[in-house]
Amino acid sequence: MAKRVMTIMPTLVRFTEAPIAEHHKRKVAAYARVSTDSDEQFTSYEAQIDYYTQYIKARDDWEFVQVYTDEGITGTSTKHREGFKQMVADALEGKIDLIVTKSVSRFARNTVDSLTTIRQLKDKGVECFFEKENIWTFDGKGELLITIMSSLAQEESRSISENCTWGQRKRMADGRVSVPFDHFLGYERGENGELVINEEQAKTVRLIYDLFLQGLTPHTIANRLTAMGILTPRRKAKWNQGTVRSILTNEKYKGDALMQKCYTADFLTKKQVPNNGVLPQYYVEGDHEAIIPPETFELVQQEMLRRNNRDNRYSGVDIFASRIVCGECGSYYGAKVWHSNSKYRRIIYRCNHKYHDGKTCSTPNLTEDEIKLSFVAAVNRLIANKDEVIANLEGMCQTLFETETLESEREKLNTEMYLLQNMIQAAIAENAHVALEQNIYQKRFDELSGKYEDEKRQHDDIKQQIADKTSARTAASQFIGTLKKMDGLITEFDLSLWGSLLDHATVYSKEDMRYTFKDGTEIKL
Repeated sequence: MAKRVMTIMPTLVRFTEAPIAEHHKRKVAAYARVSTDSDEQFTSYEAQIDYYTQYIKARDDWEFVQVYTDEGITGTSTKHREGFKQMVADALEGKIDLIVTKSVSRFARNTVDSLTTIRQLKDKGVECFFEKENIWTFDGKGELLITIMSSLAQEESRSISENCTWGQRKRMADGRVSVPFDHFLGYERGENGELVINEEQAKTVRLIYDLFLQGLTPHTIANRLTAMGILTPRRKAKWNQGTVRSILTNEKYKGDALMQKCYTADFLTKKQVPNNGVLPQYYVEGDHEAIIPPETFELVQQEMLRRNNRDNRYSGVDIFASRIVCGECGSYYGAKVWHSNSKYRRIIYRCNHKYHDGKTCSTPNLTEDEIKLSFVAAVNRLIANKDEVIANLEGMCQTLFETETLESEREKLNTEMYLLQNMIQAAIAENAHVALEQNIYQKRFDELSGKYEDEKRQHDDIKQQIADKTSARTAASQFIGTLKKMDGLITEFDLSLWGSLLDHATVYSKEDMRYTFKDGTEIKL
């Protein structure tokens, strides 16, 4: 018997599994996206929505679902494209049979995202149509064409990103400063894009610096700002210590600007990473009007460093925390509650390590009133010698805190480091293009690198010396200013004096308490 082959014709559509002979309307949606918030792009955005609405409704065999949109969102990643993600979710749930979009680049500029999404939709019987390229994903050649077009779109995105980055870095090198004004507290955009002080917001910035210098921690300051109903830079009700700390350490509040603190490591993910020396940074002095005087800013940085260098953990829970030290073990005094659930309830202050590791410190407990009275007595002794203290401090400000010589050395080192950088880069470039003896090249490279590292260490040391002297001069000036305002002896505890005059108090006994003021003067009671 002769072999015979019969073809059984398909009865279902390959991807949708719908009967071939069955006529039904396809549920069609469109996707529109623009990458910026400009007026020109907004017009394009509106035009896309209108066009695809009419385009779909004009076909009798299509049923209009909706136009999904993303505005002001990049196409290199689907991560933050809420409209796109909702469209895909609806399609996977069977609400959409066909997705129409302008081009592959509108769909995604990331090849992996584009192909992954299309294959995911294809598995659920959902087709995509790219109008500009005339590509249907159910077509046999569709995936190949999409791969090619997505790769081209990705390369275009990379090129655009590089051009934008070059422009940004050129502006940085030219000293043109820009900030995200929408969530940058204290400044607003001027007529020419410059930073102009927003006086209402600047009050909050100054308050943060004042509270910190009074002894409060960023955490405590954040809680206080939240309680006061002051909005964060991003217009949120709740503050956190990270936001407060960023304000306290941002050099823009003293009128300067450090640019390129971070950089985009990958144009696809847009991930920002700290610039720890990978790319050049640009520091602009006196770029704009300062909200915080430079001297006060440096004083805050030194105070932060001082608190971080403490062997004991710094606390700003109350006005006495982290200011009173046990003379026996060196630990801070802290508040303790006695008889918390009775009418005899009271707060006392004692060494935090009084009963630590089986050892007992002999230093006494103190009440708040005892601390206040002893501080008043110490301040009055200081005032008694006010004229002498002021004269000594003013002499120190003119001699010990002078920084002109150090600043001249710093500038000289800056120049030398710049020259060495160029020599190192030139050596690397020559080795990359010319066949050099590697032993000779390595010796030269190590020599230049060693010189650069030595001068960098000198530069960093001098920079720290300048900062220390500037901070000390500021502290001394504030100390002098406070003393000059005091006409006579004080009769009661003053919180502002506690914050502005006192460095710390050391307790040995109730008969031996020593107050060390910010000028270095120690008064024993």
